[in-house]
Amino acid sequence: MRVLGVDPGLTRCGVGVVDSLPGRRASMVAVGVIRSSTDLSVDLRLLHLAERLDAWMDEHVPDVVAVERVFAQHNVATVTGTAQVAGLAMVAAARRGVPVALHTPSEVKAAVTGSGRADKEQVQRMVARILGLAELPKPADAADALALAVCHLWRPAGALQGGDRHEMTSAQRAWAAAEHAAKQRPRR
Repeated sequence: MRVLGVDPGLTRCGVGVVDSLPGRRASMVAVGVIRSSTDLSVDLRLLHLAERLDAWMDEHVPDVVAVERVFAQHNVATVTGTAQVAGLAMVAAARRGVPVALHTPSEVKAAVTGSGRADKEQVQRMVARILGLAELPKPADAADALALAVCHLWRPAGALQGGDRHEMTSAQRAWAAAEHAAKQRPRR
């Protein structure tokens, strides 16, 4: 499975492509940051981001797009821009019939570090370790995009959007079944 992770942001949008490998391993295909100039109006910034997201989709042809789920913040301008860019990523995927998965920041941190409260550096270190990278992925937006992709590879259950329009892969179904079974076991 190939996952395009998108860490949405109006000024800096992290993008990372990861392929799954046998044995719960993963390999980085590409990583980057799409930037938009604060000198432009918001509509033109969004247009630029949409065009670059389309280019990433067309170049890397992901099986799933994993986007960070927007959460409430005190800074309304930041959350608005983040939500707008998340929407662009979802529309780019939907136009191509690619399923979209939303993961919260704490889900992503827990998936790659084991702790939902990990800091940025911990996430960067674990992403580098998981993907076998010689250096930490930088900036943090790029590392977060890779972490989103890895998170989806490891925790796909319940994250897909679109209901019955998108079916889970056999690997996702197996993971979801195992996760469900683990939750049903009585704790001692």
